[in-house]
Amino acid sequence: MTTMWGIHNDALGHELVDQGFISVGWDEIGDLRQLGDDRERVKAALAAAYPEAKPGAIPVWGGILFRFAFEMAEGDTVVAPYKPDSTINLGIVAGPYEYHPEVEQHRHRRRVTWRKTGIPRAQFSQPALYEIGSALTLFKVAQHRDEFERYLASGSSERVSPSPTVPDEALVQGATEAPNADRIEQHTRDFVTQTLFADLSHREFEEFTADLLKALGYQTRVTPYSNDGGIDVIAHRDPLGLEPPIIKVQCKHTTRSHGRPDVQQLIGTLASNEFGLFVTLGGYSKEARDLERERQNLRLFDGSDVTRLTLEHYGELPARWRKVLPLRSVLVVDQDPAGG
Repeated sequence: MTTMWGIHNDALGHELVDQGFISVGWDEIGDLRQLGDDRERVKAALAAAYPEAKPGAIPVWGGILFRFAFEMAEGDTVVAPYKPDSTINLGIVAGPYEYHPEVEQHRHRRRVTWRKTGIPRAQFSQPALYEIGSALTLFKVAQHRDEFERYLASGSSERVSPSPTVPDEALVQGATEAPNADRIEQHTRDFVTQTLFADLSHREFEEFTADLLKALGYQTRVTPYSNDGGIDVIAHRDPLGLEPPIIKVQCKHTTRSHGRPDVQQLIGTLASNEFGLFVTLGGYSKEARDLERERQNLRLFDGSDVTRLTLEHYGELPARWRKVLPLRSVLVVDQDPAGG
């Protein structure tokens, strides 16, 4: 049976998908093939290269590198959260471990054939998202493997019962489950998106969008629910709504990805001096994003934008929405429990 791996990479960006690979750091120890299939030698090399490492870090780092080079196999599945736009990429390992001394960083690499990219996080259950929020750079996905496999096979957001937990070393397991600032922040963002999708009707999502734009300083009004011509909210700066720019907003209360034809429908409603804003809890295809870059009067808000603005302007939202999304500010430990 193949293994499903989760992997985090905050050092590199779009090139991971564009060039078809995954990677990890700790470049100072060089080509892992020279150390051989020996976990203790990997740990010794790490200890020598990083003498200032925190207590307990070397076993965790060594386990990550050992798995990446010697346990991961061609045909294994990769689940790769992409932090910049809060999406998830799914792929299949397509080659052996490689070391690339010519690149600036993340020289330990493997080829990957990406099968599904830019998937909105809201397509998956909160427990599944929490599992892939592991503090480790590389880890096995066990409890919610079936959920990711289902999406990989069909693109369906249907959720299934989790598989039994697979045990791991105590130290690594502790690092996987330990809370930190990044995990708590991502959990909060996922909660906001999931709640807006599950607890609001489409009409309520239009009203929420209008109030969110008010929190940003706009005057807004929600259009009549029927015969709105596809426009759900009108936003403007001046109190009377007569002076440009006037923004026509289309809201889609979904977590799926929207394509160029969806966005073109909004563009078709705009006059020459009007702006269009497409708002969804899901995402957009590359073709839709290309259209956004072509049009100066068009802006696409995806689920990560809605969540970010909700958190940034939470205090200015009406009590109605703060009751739906009960949040409070706390101080949390800003430390990587894996020791990195």
